[in-house]
Amino acid sequence: MYILGDIGNSDTKIFLVNKNDVILKRINLPTKNINNQNFDKKIKYLINDIQKISKILFCSVVPKSFKLIKNYFSKNTKTKCLEVKNLDLKSLIKIKVNYKQVGSDRLVNAISLQNNKHNFIILDFGTATTIDVVNYEGKYSGGMICPGVNLSIKSLSEGTAMLPLIKFKKSNELIGKNTIQAMESGIYWGYISMIEGLVRKLKRSKGLTNANTLATGGLSRLFENDLECINYFDYDLTLRGLSIISESIE
Repeated sequence: MYILGDIGNSDTKIFLVNKNDVILKRINLPTKNINNQNFDKKIKYLINDIQKISKILFCSVVPKSFKLIKNYFSKNTKTKCLEVKNLDLKSLIKIKVNYKQVGSDRLVNAISLQNNKHNFIILDFGTATTIDVVNYEGKYSGGMICPGVNLSIKSLSEGTAMLPLIKFKKSNELIGKNTIQAMESGIYWGYISMIEGLVRKLKRSKGLTNANTLATGGLSRLFENDLECINYFDYDLTLRGLSIISESIE
């Protein structure tokens, strides 16, 4: 059995999978709350006998949290806890960007599409919203990083005197009748317009007219009915990429 994990700025998702990539169990915990005690409880929920784990692989954009998790596994198992960017990925994907600076989650998403002979635009709705391009040859060409929805809401509230901190949700009205409705509409439909505009510009200017547009990430579900530029949603994209990489590890 393998442990595969995705450490994001907001949430950390960890999966117990078998050699056939079947998910046996999964856990989700706030990244900021990870410490030795609560992580130990979560892992014991995930698997009773940690010594049965033959591979441990994470992608991480939070080095401090990955270090804590790596130390935990070092103390409790003989299996190495690996991070994607510490591996040689050349056999899995052609990378045409600054390797040191690109997030490992973005590389993992790109690798998940390695056997698809199409151009892809990947939108990942997390703490940040990222837009990445993978061409039909399996080359990761780079992309964009935009402020995530919740970061935008927080910034709007903290940077003003009278605007409250609201919870993000779909707005059915384009014109709000009060402050909260106006914020809900501005955030939701503003994000719709930003994503539609960026995808349209990418397709026109980069020869990606026939590219498939794929959305993933926890917040993507909220846009499912209104983002016309999306061909399909895939909520396990990162997990599939991790599975592909784990198969290349001896």
